[in-house]
Amino acid sequence: MEATSQPRLTNKWIVLLLLLGISVFNYGDRYLLAGLVEPIKAEFSVSDGFMGLLLGPAFAVFYSILAIPFAIYADRHSRINIICAGCVIWSLFTVLGGFADSQYTLAAARVGVGVGEAAFQAPAFSLIASYFKPEQRGKAFAVMALSVYIGQILGYSGGPAIAAQSDWRMAFIVMGSAGFVVVALAWLLVKEPPHEKTSVKHPPLFDTFRQLIRVSSYRYMAIGMGLGVMSGIAFGFWGPTLFSRAYDMSQTEAGSAFGVAFTIPAFLGVIGFGALVDYLTKNGYGRALMLSAIALLFATLSIMGAIWASSVDHAVLWAIPAGLLGGGWSVGLYASLQYILPDRMRATGTALAMLIVNILGFVLGPWIAGGISDYFGADATGIRQGLTVVVPVGIVGALLIWLGAKTLEQDQSLLADKEGD
Repeated sequence: MEATSQPRLTNKWIVLLLLLGISVFNYGDRYLLAGLVEPIKAEFSVSDGFMGLLLGPAFAVFYSILAIPFAIYADRHSRINIICAGCVIWSLFTVLGGFADSQYTLAAARVGVGVGEAAFQAPAFSLIASYFKPEQRGKAFAVMALSVYIGQILGYSGGPAIAAQSDWRMAFIVMGSAGFVVVALAWLLVKEPPHEKTSVKHPPLFDTFRQLIRVSSYRYMAIGMGLGVMSGIAFGFWGPTLFSRAYDMSQTEAGSAFGVAFTIPAFLGVIGFGALVDYLTKNGYGRALMLSAIALLFATLSIMGAIWASSVDHAVLWAIPAGLLGGGWSVGLYASLQYILPDRMRATGTALAMLIVNILGFVLGPWIAGGISDYFGADATGIRQGLTVVVPVGIVGALLIWLGAKTLEQDQSLLADKEGD
């Protein structure tokens, strides 16, 4: 029986709205540092390479690794409880980041944010899959994908705006404190649906990983998405700094210009892709995954155009296709991933895929781009060179996702048969 038929559950759209709110602060707190690179660099006298460590590994290593035990818990117990606990932790450490007295205490706060945010993504996706039928999940995941861009606006524009009125520390305190409000509402209102009943026991972690990594579509989706995220996140974290250095803009002006230029088209892209995914998946998920591959390919090419644009006006023109396609390509992947995974391993399987995605995307992408920027002089040319090395990996990611689409339906049936054995 579908979880949505349970009479005492919360309305699924209220659940989605509250998860969206939590996710907005998840990404807002994550991107806040990217919007404040220059004032933090100035106060602590650190390099682009060190900021790349803060943007990437300091956050993502713990985020990626701890997501797995949190997901195992979520496959067996209350997903909403683990989501809310994580939000409290990352909001608290965001506030503490505002009290950092050195680059090292800021790095420690960044680690705390990663620990808290590790409890969100896989349990939230699993919860959405329990509340929404398969033919509705494209729209649901599209709504959740909006949080990336709302969060980016908060980080890129809201953070620098607060800093302009006070300082960068106040931006951390305000953003972190706001997260406590939305998590309180979610904890009070969202009811945990029962996990689907199955005679199959939850397998040990290593057995789950070994089973899934042998599934070609799962493997291609995880690695392909990781490379796509590596490309997009490197640009997303360093884009405001590029705008500031290349076009002689203040950090506030650069964050606002970058945020508006890319996020408004991304909003439209996410909504459009959500509808397309639900339409395409009526006859299977393979075509939706192919759409993701095509969109990632052309989004990557458009981002390269924006990186080397000769003026901010030209960069904004490149932002339109980059945002439209970059905003939507992951929707088909998220929906396909939840489609292929049986309930008993849905959160764990998502977390294992996200481990690959986050190591490639959040650990390596910003760090490599920042290190190369230092090598070339930590100016506009340097950050352009760094991004030019990292961003094209999205093309390889698109090819892998296309290959994953070829066996998606067959692999879903294989995992479903094992669920019923």
